[in-house]
Amino acid sequence: MPPPVLRVEGIAKTFGGERALVGIGFDVRPGEVHGLLGRNGSGKSTLVKILAGYHVPDPGGRLEINGEPVDLPLRPGDFRRHGLAFLHQNLGLVPSLTVLENLRLDSITRGARPIRWRAERAAAAAALGRYEVAVDPAARIDTLAPVDRALVAIVRAVEEIRRAHAATGRPGLLVLDEPTPFLPRTSVGRLFALVRRIVAEGSGVIFISHDIDEVLEITDRITVLRDGDVVGTRTTSAVSHGDIVELIVGRRLAATQRAPAATARATFAEVSDLAGRSVQPTRLAIGAGEVLGLTGLIGSGYAEVPYLLFGARPGGGLLKLADAPYDLAAMTPRRALALGMALLPGDRQGAGGIDTLPVVDNLFLPDLARFLRHGRLQRKVMMQEAAQIGRRFEVMPNNPVLPLSALSGGNAQKVLLARWMNRTPRLLLLDEPTQGVDVGTRQQIFAFLRTAAAGGMAVVCASSDAEQLAEICDRVLVFARGRIVAELDAAPGKDAIAEACYATTPLATAA
Repeated sequence: MPPPVLRVEGIAKTFGGERALVGIGFDVRPGEVHGLLGRNGSGKSTLVKILAGYHVPDPGGRLEINGEPVDLPLRPGDFRRHGLAFLHQNLGLVPSLTVLENLRLDSITRGARPIRWRAERAAAAAALGRYEVAVDPAARIDTLAPVDRALVAIVRAVEEIRRAHAATGRPGLLVLDEPTPFLPRTSVGRLFALVRRIVAEGSGVIFISHDIDEVLEITDRITVLRDGDVVGTRTTSAVSHGDIVELIVGRRLAATQRAPAATARATFAEVSDLAGRSVQPTRLAIGAGEVLGLTGLIGSGYAEVPYLLFGARPGGGLLKLADAPYDLAAMTPRRALALGMALLPGDRQGAGGIDTLPVVDNLFLPDLARFLRHGRLQRKVMMQEAAQIGRRFEVMPNNPVLPLSALSGGNAQKVLLARWMNRTPRLLLLDEPTQGVDVGTRQQIFAFLRTAAAGGMAVVCASSDAEQLAEICDRVLVFARGRIVAELDAAPGKDAIAEACYATTPLATAA
């Protein structure tokens, strides 16, 4: 038999004394789709970054490509020379450029001058035709459907492998890191057809996914990581859905779903027929003074819910706040603010705050009119109030004139959370509120949220962090394929939440 396209042995990685990988080993064969599975934090991303040359592994590990030893660490970009290509969730395409320009970017930027556009168009058309991807090479990426963008990105990655194969005569390896969560279900089949064509030519594919049904459909073998170690490699045809879940979470799931829990709290908000890009028509209720958690696997739809309620993304449904109805199709952030709602986005730098502005301006951006007197801002009053808020929310250093970028990630997050909690909203919507913050700041944020809920504020927290949800939430709704599939009552425990995320059959009703 030919040697594996990829073999890793004893690959380990330590971050600040914590072992992210403890010495893993597995191989990928030519013509094979190999699934790499595991919960968030199991080590999948760390391994991919080592293969891409982004992380330096601990000494002692071995890497072989097509049977030949490769020195570690790999230098950034060196993977191309070895016939490896990577496709991540963000696809790495330039939206403002055309399909042609994205496919031939390397040739266009490094080739002869002037650019031979006729030859470049022919090469792009040939690449698309090889894999039966019917996309106009002259179309801009930002005008394409999500599945077509993904297919273009895969074709570009495969072309890198083909060029390496032409130079060396050896098969290549394509790493697909969660390529399907944001694709419509009807489009996944097109992507899988392309993957099958790739392996039919002799290359190998690593398929990283949380969707077990997709793993069962597309992979030949799977390797499962747990806590930075390999817990097993299996032939896919020999395992069931339950077998894979047991490998991932460490135990077999209960045969039946827990019944939805009743709540004694007065209902503050009711949502019916909530729908969006990744959310199917859904019903849910939020109690006054309740912290309601939303979770699920990547792409399951839970993360879109806060933005739909706030009018930050197009969608539909009916929202009742204290029995007053509002059409979510007509909801806007301005109107949501006026109704006493607030949203803390998960993208702190891109959507939450403005790094170049001082802390004081970030705190009061929604409330500048409150400080206007005769057409002028009362900066002194703003500074005094900002300092008071900083002390209350333990922002360090508490200097309102500093730019937001001068603060640590955790303190910047406290500033943005304080911006909204200072307005005492009736409904606070959170997306990954403790992402990228340290343990101490995490506990401070938890305390702020518990205090707010005790005062009657309704809080919705969308998060993939099961431990966080278990600590602060009264109830947790679990999403899969755009619908609620489980409802867990108070203090469900992080293991119960993580296990429920692998449910696949939506509940008939959910309130």
